[in-house]
Amino acid sequence: MTTPQNPPQGDDPNARPQWSPPPEQPGPAPPYDQPYGQAPYGAPPKSGSGVQILSIIGFVFAAIALLFIPILFGLIGIVLGIVGHTRGESLGKWAAVASGVTMILGMLIGFLVVRSMTG
Repeated sequence: MTTPQNPPQGDDPNARPQWSPPPEQPGPAPPYDQPYGQAPYGAPPKSGSGVQILSIIGFVFAAIALLFIPILFGLIGIVLGIVGHTRGESLGKWAAVASGVTMILGMLIGFLVVRSMTG
């Protein structure tokens, strides 16, 4: 006959197992933790370093439009100002306005110069 096996000391075969929390499972990212620093839908855009590149370039094109090919550089400045404004740049609106004004002034100056040259 065989003798019943004795359980190791400290283990009671009739005792209930102790509860332990489940291991952490990787799940979906919370809504505030978007990849690549993107803001959640409907949130205002982040202003990274505060540099308003598109607006500044829009102002540069506004200045160029006053003397050289106003219709081209003025339109480029307007587009850059509008795009900068939609991306949250505070000067974007003013860059678009300045480009429009200098485009009109540049065309007027060009008309006056051509008119004075032709006599």
